[in-house]
Amino acid sequence: MSAPFIKRVVYLVRHGETEWNALGRFQGQLDSPLTCQGREQADKLRRILAAQLQPSGSKMHVSPLGRARETASLLRRRFACKEPVIEPRLQEVTLGSWDGLDRFEIDAEWPGALDGATPFDWYFRSPDGEAFEEACARLRDWLRSLPDGEQGPVIAVSHGLTGRLLRGVYLGLRREEALALPVPQDAVFRLAGGIVETLTLPMAAC
Repeated sequence: MSAPFIKRVVYLVRHGETEWNALGRFQGQLDSPLTCQGREQADKLRRILAAQLQPSGSKMHVSPLGRARETASLLRRRFACKEPVIEPRLQEVTLGSWDGLDRFEIDAEWPGALDGATPFDWYFRSPDGEAFEEACARLRDWLRSLPDGEQGPVIAVSHGLTGRLLRGVYLGLRREEALALPVPQDAVFRLAGGIVETLTLPMAAC
């Protein structure tokens, strides 16, 4: 992967915890609502962003999937920004017929499909899911589409696996490095100047 050069600052967030997150199901491009904890995580994200950004002027790009849109709505309720742009390129990687399943169900219905897979690369073993290269290509395309001339940062509300790949594309990481990146739901990643910084709340503020 090669990191595209962009001048815009991007604040990348993952949606809050969902019911399927709590059950260990991979949602892909299916959906489930936020849990109470997920809504609390969205409030932490809002406070992190509020400490970094002016009350208004930011542009928000949001995955079209419900859990990202619900998180974005909670962020906007307490953190003013322009009307969000619904951005399909930020949606989660789909596993095709594996969307909505957990690893045990996949192994039972597709025996041997996960043999030799790691906790980080099993997503791309699906016979009809999105390929790693395809997902990276759409995220690279999104980064390159951000206009340099516009003022203000971009807040991107996305997903776990997609967030890994987006940071990997930005940093020019190898596949295995990108897939091993952490995906917290209560932290913000600041992409600026070719560096990714993890922003969290101080312990006393949690």
